[in-house]
Amino acid sequence: MTRSWGVDHPLVLALGLLALLPLFANVFIRNGIPAIAAFPPDPLSRVLGGGLRLVSALAILALVAGLAGLHRRAQTVLREGTGAHLVLLLDRSSSMDNSFADRAPSGDEQSKSSAAKHLLGEFVAGRPHDRIGVAAFSTSPMPVLPLTDHHDVVQAAIAAIDRPGLAFTDVGRGLALALSSFADDTAEASRAVLLVSDGAALIDRRVQDALRDAVTRTPVHLYWLFLRSRGAKSIFDVPPPGEDTPQANPERHLHLFLQSFGVPYRAFEATSPQAVAQAIAEINRQETRPLTYSERIPRHDVARPAFAVAALCIFLILLAKLAERPLRRTGFAREATRPPQAAPVIARDGQRRAA
Repeated sequence: MTRSWGVDHPLVLALGLLALLPLFANVFIRNGIPAIAAFPPDPLSRVLGGGLRLVSALAILALVAGLAGLHRRAQTVLREGTGAHLVLLLDRSSSMDNSFADRAPSGDEQSKSSAAKHLLGEFVAGRPHDRIGVAAFSTSPMPVLPLTDHHDVVQAAIAAIDRPGLAFTDVGRGLALALSSFADDTAEASRAVLLVSDGAALIDRRVQDALRDAVTRTPVHLYWLFLRSRGAKSIFDVPPPGEDTPQANPERHLHLFLQSFGVPYRAFEATSPQAVAQAIAEINRQETRPLTYSERIPRHDVARPAFAVAALCIFLILLAKLAERPLRRTGFAREATRPPQAAPVIARDGQRRAA
């Protein structure tokens, strides 16, 4: 029919010509009136009569539209909003199963992964226009989701991060996997990687070179949400001379390495679920830039609403039919419809007889 509307059975539309029938005929009883001047004008009846004809025509058209399979076509609409293309890089090492006190959770304590799960879920729910991908790492990197605007599957991926983790933390190859998620992303949008981890390990020199090359080719914003256990060393503290080595302070040297990329980078230290919430709120404020995104609107069938309209119209016609009453032949109506009688004449013999 049009670019936005279509039907499944076009030939059925020819039945729409039947909608002209109520304009020339109706289902109500006709009553013969010898002289229409005998009745006063009745505008209300004329309006109701015309309305019932239109309702009858609408009922036929609605039935034809439903039988033809009227629908609105699936389409893609460009919209404007605020957001970013974001990859969540999640640490799945076994240390994430501990609480911020670096022990197995007990009582009201939350594990680091559980606290991150709830807060990241709220973070994603508050950014409906983002395209979000999910990657994870422990002993090796694990692709979870490519960039997508289907946030229900993103929430499902986030909900799984508190499952028991593995032993080691290969953050270098995890970062490489997260950056590769933007390889086919050609949209003009802000790109960001959010690393959620409670630690780091040494990054091989070849992996470091590959990461620098990837950031040069695809500039991104980097955020590190460092879930620091209470009592652990801060990534912002400078150790005494001779102790500032990657082996002794891998988290601090990961921080320095990320700073060396020359792209916007910010690290947040969190030692409690409240601190994690504050850090995520700050990241949410940072990544609010104009964004043009496409929204896929699925096909929408209009057959059921059309049948509902037809049923309503038929119901109104049925009520009018049930309320119909014939003219009663009483009083004035009987006199108006009685045939005229011949006038009597008087015969010569004086008897009365009909002429």
